[in-house]
Amino acid sequence: MKSIVIIPTYDELNNIQKLIPELIALYSDLDILVVDDNSPDGTGKFVAEFAKTNNRVKIIEREGKLGLGTAYVEGFRYMLKNGYDVAIQMDADYSHDPREISNFLKYIKDYDLVIGSRYIEGVNVINWPMRRLLLSYFANQYTKVITGLPLKDSTGGYKCFRREVLQAIDLDEMKSNGYSFQIEMNYKAWIKGFKLKEISIIFMDRVAGTSKMSKQIVREAIFRVWKLRFRHALWLLK
Repeated sequence: MKSIVIIPTYDELNNIQKLIPELIALYSDLDILVVDDNSPDGTGKFVAEFAKTNNRVKIIEREGKLGLGTAYVEGFRYMLKNGYDVAIQMDADYSHDPREISNFLKYIKDYDLVIGSRYIEGVNVINWPMRRLLLSYFANQYTKVITGLPLKDSTGGYKCFRREVLQAIDLDEMKSNGYSFQIEMNYKAWIKGFKLKEISIIFMDRVAGTSKMSKQIVREAIFRVWKLRFRHALWLLK
């Protein structure tokens, strides 16, 4: 299968300088797409120069900080337009272990969406403060109760999609970011009947750079799950 990993970036120069060469070394048949939001630290400039020397590296340079969800949507559109069979999404900050991609590619042969889960084998999170861990854990419990989504980790960002899933989801309707974007993509894949699979990963808090988490992202997720539930209920009544 023709595969591409999509990595949104904003001020991730120190991480992306290591991550791209590591991915190239680990996977000989995996392309890399960076979607950069005009990083002030020169992340986009570095990737653009790297892409000139390696045709497996691609970049979409955006005008400003437009958010995680829209970055992934642009990446998914690129993936569909350019004939890829599989899209892996991951963070640039090394909270997602690049070596896990081989497991995603193994399971995606039998499933439509493979989700890296921090919570199916206990709590596999390293170096998070307790407040952040509890927020994440209970956000997932809340999502499961409200939506019925049969996942233990609906908010994680390390995932692998078959192109059929992305073709079936109206990407133009995706306006959310952060937690809620991850939840919404999982939910829409699930209600459309695609096969979802959670695999265990170890999540390590970022090595360098600054977290993009905000109170706005948390509030958006709280209300988004109710919107998903009500929209589905209306759809069933039609």
